[in-house]
Amino acid sequence: MGITKTQIFNTKQNELAQFFKVLGHPARISILQHISKQNACICNDLVEEIGLAQATISQHLKELKGIGLLQGEIEGKSMCYCINIDRWNELQELLNSFFNTTKHNCC
Repeated sequence: MGITKTQIFNTKQNELAQFFKVLGHPARISILQHISKQNACICNDLVEEIGLAQATISQHLKELKGIGLLQGEIEGKSMCYCINIDRWNELQELLNSFFNTTKHNCC
């Protein structure tokens, strides 16, 4: 596999690409939607809600946590997750900046 040469792109381009890469799986979108609708941190009910195996859910949570969109706390034997609002807002700003600076032209 070749080198991706991410170093030739600026920080915002790399960060936005990483967000898109992680958000490119429908299970992760579903997890984020479910967690964002809750009034409390989510622990074990994701398996029942999403319908995937615990190991699969855990891997998706790891990816979402890796880009900072989720934060987690250990509560007894469970890990509880909630949206990291600061990072969520950063993503929103990045997306707004990207779409607001894109010229809408026609061929």
